[in-house]
Amino acid sequence: MLAITRPGGQSCVVQLLLISSSNVHGYGFLQHPEPQIRRFLSRKRRVAFCPFAAHDHDAYIAKVRERFAQMGFEIIPIEDLDRAEAIFVGGGNTFRLLKKLYERNLLDVIRQRVRAGTPYIGSSAGTVITCPTIRTTNDMPIVEAQSLNSLGLIAFQLNCHFLDPDPNSTHKGETREQRLLEFHEENTTPVVGLREGTMLWVENDSHRLLGEKPARIFRQGKEPIEVGPGKWLDEYLR
Repeated sequence: MLAITRPGGQSCVVQLLLISSSNVHGYGFLQHPEPQIRRFLSRKRRVAFCPFAAHDHDAYIAKVRERFAQMGFEIIPIEDLDRAEAIFVGGGNTFRLLKKLYERNLLDVIRQRVRAGTPYIGSSAGTVITCPTIRTTNDMPIVEAQSLNSLGLIAFQLNCHFLDPDPNSTHKGETREQRLLEFHEENTTPVVGLREGTMLWVENDSHRLLGEKPARIFRQGKEPIEVGPGKWLDEYLR
């Protein structure tokens, strides 16, 4: 793995923990990824939280602050990035999140901080915005962002909460897989389907799947493949 070099020759590593969902069946809020969050943040303590994917920012901040305090971390406002040792962007509606980040001129700021070495945790919508665009989100466009382009911290797309088809369902609409195959009728970027209970640990150009289930990887012109927990995904994402 190659480290990014800052001006002056000092190297740093882009570090991302990209969680498919904050809520997993059988677990409380952020309980399933807690061991990985603790390990990822290591000696860090102050985490800047971005609540913009939700409608009620105050309620969301209070919920996250209480949960992170249980893990030994302090939540501070996203506007206080200069004091932050890490960043957490929570889930909700991806279009609303991206719109707010553009309006508050925070997209470039977050991108620069992460590329300078600040660890980034995303969940659901907060995970999707690390992609080049938000074109593979599941959310409805309840608001219109000025662009679909997002942080671009990874070179591929993610689909969080990826759902397998239910063989007993009588639903005749598109399955999640059909929609992602449709994405590749118009786009060449690989897509990783992250099922609930899974996450990616990213260090620069290395991507490892963690959690309980395999990921499903979609590439234009190829059959989708399954890659199990603990595996590195790099060879499939080039």
